[in-house]
Amino acid sequence: MKFDQFAWAALLSASLAHASPHKPQPSACSTDTAPNDFKATCASLASRLEVENGVVYFSEFVAAGTNLSLPDNNATCAEPYMLVPADICRVSLYVSTTDHSGFNMEAWLPSNWTGRYVSTGNGGLNGCIKYEDLAYTTGAGFAAAGTNNGHNGTSGQPFYKNADIVEDFAYRALYTGTVIGKQITKGFYGKAHKKSYYFGCSTGGRQGFKAAQEFSEEFDGIVAGAPAVAFNNLTSWSGSFFRATGMNTSDTFVTRSQWALVHADVLKQCDLLDGYADGILEYPPLCNYDPSGLQCTGSGKASTCLTAKQVQTVKTVLSPVYNDKGDLVYPRLQPGAEILASVILFAGIPFPYTTDWFRYAVYNDTTWDPTTLSGTDFDNAARINPGNIQTWKGDLSKAKKHSKILHWHGAMDAIISSANSPRYYDHVSETMGLSSDELDEFYRFFTVSGTGHCGGGDGAHVIGQASNEVSSYDPKENILMAIVDWVENGNAPETIIGTKYVNDTQSLGVEFKRAHCKYPKRNHYKGEGDAHLIESWECVDA
Repeated sequence: MKFDQFAWAALLSASLAHASPHKPQPSACSTDTAPNDFKATCASLASRLEVENGVVYFSEFVAAGTNLSLPDNNATCAEPYMLVPADICRVSLYVSTTDHSGFNMEAWLPSNWTGRYVSTGNGGLNGCIKYEDLAYTTGAGFAAAGTNNGHNGTSGQPFYKNADIVEDFAYRALYTGTVIGKQITKGFYGKAHKKSYYFGCSTGGRQGFKAAQEFSEEFDGIVAGAPAVAFNNLTSWSGSFFRATGMNTSDTFVTRSQWALVHADVLKQCDLLDGYADGILEYPPLCNYDPSGLQCTGSGKASTCLTAKQVQTVKTVLSPVYNDKGDLVYPRLQPGAEILASVILFAGIPFPYTTDWFRYAVYNDTTWDPTTLSGTDFDNAARINPGNIQTWKGDLSKAKKHSKILHWHGAMDAIISSANSPRYYDHVSETMGLSSDELDEFYRFFTVSGTGHCGGGDGAHVIGQASNEVSSYDPKENILMAIVDWVENGNAPETIIGTKYVNDTQSLGVEFKRAHCKYPKRNHYKGEGDAHLIESWECVDA
């Protein structure tokens, strides 16, 4: 199993971010693959652009195949270079949003432009331009833009006593960056885009739903993966695990090797609920896991069983979180995600993003202690809702008029519980008074089994959600192209086909494929046929 290495490297980093703008330097790169008029137009673009409240640093041609060095990218972003798949004009600029806030952004304009524009999102609390998504989408012919979301690096420290930076992070950098990205696109190509898209995962998924809720007129199509909606509640939930596990020296702490025992027991109890035992839970909500059978008896050793206190820890971390009044804060971590979570949420340390969010955004108190997190803190975060970041609005009436939305979530997600996505879908359905068939007109949600946070995992996780998660550009197997096909051709997806490669290595060939079902359907094995084949499975009512 694997997870987003960039996001986790950022979490582990202790480096601090800086809110002030920085001026990136253009790269030295080859200029021998694109037409001269493309290069010349790019070279002159910076001097021709007039961006309101903006300073254009440079425009430069970057040839396809260049391993672009990013020396100015904050070290905590863990992305010092990026392979550029298409000839592009790269534009770098800074935009002020108030007299003490603003964001850096880049627009990448490919020579193979299809007339499509895309805005890309971010991750975690980070102020990192997601260069891998700029590369991926421009390689597919989109003019693409992304911002640092109002601060540099992955720390939340820039939020401290600066509500404007929080507001940039919550929505304003995306909205303003989209407006400017479209302006740059038109200025370069001499004509406006034909269709506009949004593409993001995690915090980027939350940004996609913020756009759908508040400024959907900017996008014809939105792809929102593993969205961090109910954001304040999510950060409370993420911090709650330390209360349950304690430090790695505590008698309540469960070790990674013990979590492997738990995972095997989860599969023993629940793997056949989808009709086939393959180490993958197609629909984790069906799993009512009970770890009691792992409790040590007699002379049992803790390495091969769990103490009573450890059994209670497992029960706690696989249960929903409630406040002191008994109100739901956030749903449970889904069974099946426990091994990855043992590295991230169950590591015996307070969750870094929770610490930063409460210290620098909720309380503006650098002395706040994450080990004291309580139900009062849960309520305060939800009440204060810095920058109106919660993103839990159930009325998508604006989006219904303007946009198509593809929402997806990996069922093995160990950072944002996949249980929260159907909860949000149901919230929209109830708020708008629309059935699933009626929501299908503009909003479709897919659970991607055996998939971790934004990618990786034991299942057929390759669905075109990132440059390293592509098996095909066929809309049936690529969620980026699926939104294009829906918007431009009216072909709404009923399933999203995922691929699992042998040892997650494409050169070793396909191990199996699976057609992931549209909620509220779930995948179930038909009872006969090769389980590696799509046709041996069917979508049934959840």
